[in-house]
Amino acid sequence: MELAIEDGLNRVSGRVKWFDPAKGFGFVVSEDGGPDILLHANVLRNFGQSSVADGVSIELNVQATAKGVQATEVIDIWMEGASQAPPLEDFTDFPPEEIAAAPISPARVKWFDKIKGFGFANTFGSSDDIFIHIEVLRRSGLANLMPGEAISIRVIDGRRGKMAAEVCAWEAGQQAE
Repeated sequence: MELAIEDGLNRVSGRVKWFDPAKGFGFVVSEDGGPDILLHANVLRNFGQSSVADGVSIELNVQATAKGVQATEVIDIWMEGASQAPPLEDFTDFPPEEIAAAPISPARVKWFDKIKGFGFANTFGSSDDIFIHIEVLRRSGLANLMPGEAISIRVIDGRRGKMAAEVCAWEAGQQAE
C-alpha cells in the first residue's frame, strides 16, 4: 500500500531512517511506503527531544509541501522490542518492576559524549551527578544529548552510584510531579 498524503494534516506511523542533530534534520520511512518524510529538528524539539535514534518507531502528523512530505508534529516515539532486549549488566540486580516503579524526575544534561558512550545529568534540586549510559539512551529512543538539554530521567541507585534507567522528554518529568 502506498502512502497517500491528502491536503491538510495526515497521521503517519513509521521508522526513523536517519537523523543528524548537527545537520538539523533527518528522514522517516512510513510503514505504508511512499516518499521519505523530512523530520526537521524544530519539529523534534517541539516534542521535547533534540535527537532521535535511527530505527525507532515514530508517529507523526505530516503534510505535503512543494519540497515533498514533511513532518509537522511528533505524536509519539518508541523502541520496538526494547522490553524484550536483554537487560544491561548494570541493571541485572534489579527486577524490571523495581526499575519501572522508580520515579521520573526532571533533569538537565551536564555533558554527554556519544563517542565515549556516557555522560551525566543533574536532577533539579540536587547536585548529585546521574550517570547516563549510551545504551540506556538508545533504548529510550534517543541518539545523543546536548549540554544544558532539559530531559526527564528514571533514576536508580546502581553499582556506579545514581544511574539513569530511562531517559525521556522533559514533559514526562513535569507530568510526574
